[in-house]
Amino acid sequence: MRHFGHVPSAVRKDLFHQEPGEFTAGSPARVLSAALGATLYSPATRPALADDVLKQARRGVVSMVLCLEDSIDDAEVAAAEDNLVRQFADLEARGEEVPLLFVRVRDPLQITGLVQRMGTSARLLSGFVLPKFTEERGLPFLEALTAAETACGHRLFAMPVLESSQLLHLETRAETLAGIARAVEKYRERVLALRLGVTDFCAAYGLRRSPEMTAYDVQIVAGVIADVVNVLGRADGSGFTITGPVWEYFRLQERMFKPQLRRSPFLEGRAEKLRTALIEHDLDGLLREIELDRANGLLGKTCIHPSHVAPVHALSVVSHEEFSDAADILRPERDGGGVLRSAYTNKMNEVKPHRAWAERTLLRAEVFGVAAKDVGFVDLLAAGLAV
Repeated sequence: MRHFGHVPSAVRKDLFHQEPGEFTAGSPARVLSAALGATLYSPATRPALADDVLKQARRGVVSMVLCLEDSIDDAEVAAAEDNLVRQFADLEARGEEVPLLFVRVRDPLQITGLVQRMGTSARLLSGFVLPKFTEERGLPFLEALTAAETACGHRLFAMPVLESSQLLHLETRAETLAGIARAVEKYRERVLALRLGVTDFCAAYGLRRSPEMTAYDVQIVAGVIADVVNVLGRADGSGFTITGPVWEYFRLQERMFKPQLRRSPFLEGRAEKLRTALIEHDLDGLLREIELDRANGLLGKTCIHPSHVAPVHALSVVSHEEFSDAADILRPERDGGGVLRSAYTNKMNEVKPHRAWAERTLLRAEVFGVAAKDVGFVDLLAAGLAV
């Protein structure tokens, strides 16, 4: 699979200076953690879940979470588990390429139980999402995942969700973060990424941000994100990929764009019309939040609606200017440090301080590609939607 793989190759050639690279569920963890992109959540109760998964894969989704936790009623759990087993068997029988598939569970026994019940179709499973993760609560989940991996002989990843009240509350935050750090370090090879549960943070104080506000405008939430990145997102080799919080609003109807976009992704006047439509349909806040995610050290995003996928992926592509700066900084002859003028002649690149940024940028370029010089966000978004 690859990002923008659903876009015709001739269009990709025009859009990219360096096209997104291919990867599989068996690729190295460093590649997969950067490639998650917009991780689309879906309740595990959906009766046509296999159809939904394949439909989203054809539309450019590369990672999905099938949820047995907060998105379904407590009384539906057993039926949802049965449905998952049936749907994975269906997917295996069809033999089509699927996204990276994760199951969000409620308790550790679901991990071993589901893998056992899935049998050979468990090979389509990339791992599990672990809710309300703390050291005490999380270690049994990680132990169960290790046991399930041994039982099925197939690599399984964990994606802990950081959303507990102990993490939110100031008096317990430092201790909770230290415990989380110990737990994920112990199982480092199995932890693909850490996810932020901002909805639960807001709920603890009876808050809900409006479509005009990002998570970073809610100061109590912004403080937690900063502390999580401070402890768990360091660029010294000890950190993990941390993904951006969910965006809750989805009034945008993608099909309003498709009649004109299906003809060509480069129609005259299309860019401004599309930009205006995005703002009018409440995605302006989403776009700002994605940019703030990146500025604060987060990569990828939890999504609950398909209309959010294309904007996340379009804004994840490395610009030609970013790529040029990163490549210059990482040239072998620059190993000794120093300062150099950007090829775009609009900034100074200081080799040693900017090295970690450059390495992360080139990893993102590896999976999301590098835009051509004259290609911007709207062009990438339009191409992603025009399928």
